[in-house]
Amino acid sequence: MNDAPLMLNLIALAPQARAQLLAAGVRMHDVNPRALADSSALAHATDAADRAAIASARLVLTNGTTGLTAAQMQALPQLELVCAFGAGFENIDVTAATERGIAVAHAPNTNGETVADHALALMLAVSRGLVTLDRAVKAGGWESHRAPRPTLNGARLGVVGLGNIGQAIALRAAGFGMSIGYHTRTPRTDGPSHAWQHYANVSELARDSDFLVLACPGGPATHHLVSTEVLAQLGPKGFLVNVARGSVVDTVALIEALCDGVIAGAALDVYETEPEVPSALRMLENVVLTPHISGRSPAALQAQIDVLLANVRAHLSRLPLFAAVNTVRGNRTSG
Repeated sequence: MNDAPLMLNLIALAPQARAQLLAAGVRMHDVNPRALADSSALAHATDAADRAAIASARLVLTNGTTGLTAAQMQALPQLELVCAFGAGFENIDVTAATERGIAVAHAPNTNGETVADHALALMLAVSRGLVTLDRAVKAGGWESHRAPRPTLNGARLGVVGLGNIGQAIALRAAGFGMSIGYHTRTPRTDGPSHAWQHYANVSELARDSDFLVLACPGGPATHHLVSTEVLAQLGPKGFLVNVARGSVVDTVALIEALCDGVIAGAALDVYETEPEVPSALRMLENVVLTPHISGRSPAALQAQIDVLLANVRAHLSRLPLFAAVNTVRGNRTSG
C-alpha cells in the first residue's frame, strides 16, 4: 500500500485484523475515543505519541457503537476517511463528515449470515431454557428440570427489519416450520418475502408473534422502538431477541416486563449501556445474554477485514470506495 498512512484506531481489534492491516502497510495507533472529546484534544493530549497521531492521522477505524462525532472529527486536522468495522455506522456523524469533505465507509453484507445463525441460537436457548438446564444438570439435577418447554416449530416469528440480516433470520425460521411476519416502513415484494405478512405497526407485529426478533438499524429512528406497549403486546408467552442495537429497546421497560411476567423471556446480544450490562438483567433466569458477538465468526471477521482494506486502498488510490456511506466533493487525499 502506498504512502504508509496512519490509521487512528478507536475500537478493540482482533489480532488477525491488526496483523493484516499492518502487513498491508497501514500504520496504526490506538487511542481512547474519550481522548478526542473536542477540538482541543490535540492541545490537551498528555502522551506525545497520542499528540502526534491526532495531528497526523488520515484514517480512523471505528464501529457503529463507538462512532465518531463532529467534535471528534474537528480534533483530527488531517482526517480524510472514517471506516466502520462492520455494517453499522449509526453513531458516526455522517452529515458532519460530508460537510468537512471526509469520506465514510463501512463493511455491509460481511457478517449477516453469522448474525442470523446467532439469532436462531438465541431463540432456541431462551425458549428451551438451555442455559438453565445445562447449569442444573451439571449441578446434579434431573427430574425436576424436565418440564415441557416451548419450541420453534409451529410458532410465529415477528422480525423487525427485513434487510439482509432480517431476511436471513426469517429464512432460517421458515426452515423450522415457523410462520413469518415482519415490520418495515414499506412492504417487501422481492424474493421470499412476498409470502410473509407485513405489519406497518410494531405493536401489532408483537401481538401476533411468539418470538419478536430485532434486526433493524440503530439510531434515532429506532430509539426505544420496543416500548412498554410493545412488550405488553408480545405477552406472557412471548420472547424478545435482540441482535440489532441496544438502543432499539427501552431497557427499563424490558427489565420490568421480565420481572413482572409480562413476557416469557429475552435473549440479548446488544445493550444500551454496553459493555456495561444492567445487574437486573444478569440476575434473571429468563434471560440469555451474549457479549455483542452475534456477528463474530472467523469467516465474518475475514470478510470485514477484506472490505476494510478494499476501502482504504480505494481511497488512497483516489478510486471510488468499495462500500461508501456518503458522497464527498473533491478529494482530500494527499499526494
